[in-house]
Amino acid sequence: MPVYDGGVITPDVKLGRNVTIPHPELVNLYGCTIGDNCKIAAFVEIQRGVVLGNNVKVEAFVFIPSGVRIEDGAFLGPHVCFTNDRFPRAADDQGQLLGTTDWEITPTLVKRGASIGANTTIVCGVTIGEGALVGAGSTVTRDVPPHTLAFGSPARARRPLGQS
Repeated sequence: MPVYDGGVITPDVKLGRNVTIPHPELVNLYGCTIGDNCKIAAFVEIQRGVVLGNNVKVEAFVFIPSGVRIEDGAFLGPHVCFTNDRFPRAADDQGQLLGTTDWEITPTLVKRGASIGANTTIVCGVTIGEGALVGAGSTVTRDVPPHTLAFGSPARARRPLGQS
């Protein structure tokens, strides 16, 4: 049985100044851009083309696939999971394994200062508005307005938050 020897931070990752990754051996970062002063916890995967703005905090076990953009000052709680394919499949109608060009990435945007609670799933194609707060355990299937508390499965806007 092969021994796991740690995470991967590929040479094409662009790290800003003062990025904190306490356990770089326990993360997988590929071709992404990480802004200044970001904090990336253990067991996080950030894939090719993802952009994190400045001052973003990513807690443990977060998965951020290609097609996601996170603006400045956003918070991603533990186990937040983004998707990037509206119609995921492993094989075509003939049973042949699909390749990397056989599907289309659907972009997702998390705006400045938004916070996403633990164990939240973000279905691709949505925008989480500036300063919005998504409650833990939610499933986000539609846009969350700015400065709004949203939660549930599916997540629904519940009430406005104070402007910050």
